Amino acid sequence: MKIGVPKEIKNHEYRVGLVPASVRELTMRGHDVFVQSRAGEGIGVLDSDYVAAGAVILQETAEVFDVAEMIVKVKEPQAQERAMLEERHTLFTYLHLAPDPEQTRDLVNSGATCIAYETVTDPSGQLPLLAPMSEVAGRLSIQAGAWCLEKAHGGSGVLLGGVPGVAPAKVMIIGGGTVGFNACQMAVGMGARVVVLDRSIRVLRHFDAVFSARLETVFSSADAIERHITGADLVIGGVLVPGAAAPKLVTREHLALMKRGSVLVDVAIDQGGCFETSHATTHAEPTYIVDGIVHYCVANMPGAVPRTSTFALNNATLPFAIALADKGAKQAMLDDPHLLQGLNVHRGMVTYEGVARDLGYEHVPALEALED
Repeated sequence: MKIGVPKEIKNHEYRVGLVPASVRELTMRGHDVFVQSRAGEGIGVLDSDYVAAGAVILQETAEVFDVAEMIVKVKEPQAQERAMLEERHTLFTYLHLAPDPEQTRDLVNSGATCIAYETVTDPSGQLPLLAPMSEVAGRLSIQAGAWCLEKAHGGSGVLLGGVPGVAPAKVMIIGGGTVGFNACQMAVGMGARVVVLDRSIRVLRHFDAVFSARLETVFSSADAIERHITGADLVIGGVLVPGAAAPKLVTREHLALMKRGSVLVDVAIDQGGCFETSHATTHAEPTYIVDGIVHYCVANMPGAVPRTSTFALNNATLPFAIALADKGAKQAMLDDPHLLQGLNVHRGMVTYEGVARDLGYEHVPALEALED
């Protein structure tokens, strides 16, 4: 199979779909890999490293799309990239379609087969291709929140861990999944007072067992959110509904209850955000202020640490990329029900139920679409 790796063009996005070690695995299996020049520059990988792994270097994005049967990326294709997609293409990348009607429309119109990292599952029902970036984003959320709390960045001027004789900041983490767990690790490690909210008693028991008296676990409800947000210095939103828009758990009215200069970090922004006042920002302009509350809503948070993120992502995606290349997209998905869960759009049909529901498309089950 001919596999294309374009250079990412989203604002301050330096990750790359395949690293040289992944390219080598694919070329050793007889596949042709075409990498756009300087695609790995942001993570310190040179064109010569890709050539040594067996790749062919192409200069322009259009050349990559022209020659490739499968496109492997990191972030969702931007408008100019979507215009290059054709029915013959398989796109393998993060998509996050539910809050993005324009992207969904363009992918439907392209006729391409579009497989989303974030909805591929594993035998336990987890999301193995989302997990590494959720780990990175969860840890980054505390770094970003601590930075936002600094007075120069609009915050209240509170040091996350405090100092002897001065209380640390209170960190409220909504959602006990991968994001929440990793955020908790960082916040506890920095000495903050931490409260974790989740609707699963099993999850809360896990947090309690791991962190013991170093945090407070709370069953999540509207009342609990309202009660704890009043004293929070930093609120992390890490709630995920796979493939669908995130629920709005913190409303505009909640902001009036918070201390001025407190910070909201919305890690769910790729799925529309879990704060009512959230809208996507970029690494170039990461924050804005609403009613005195600093909002950090960068849609590609792991892009801030692209080298770590890229290698972590490749560790997870490579087995699936190999299966798609070895067998072809259709057979690979028919052979693996977990990869099949990643199919979001195929030949003009929306195959992921959450996306179809949120954006008003007819839902065509993935197996039915592949048989069409």
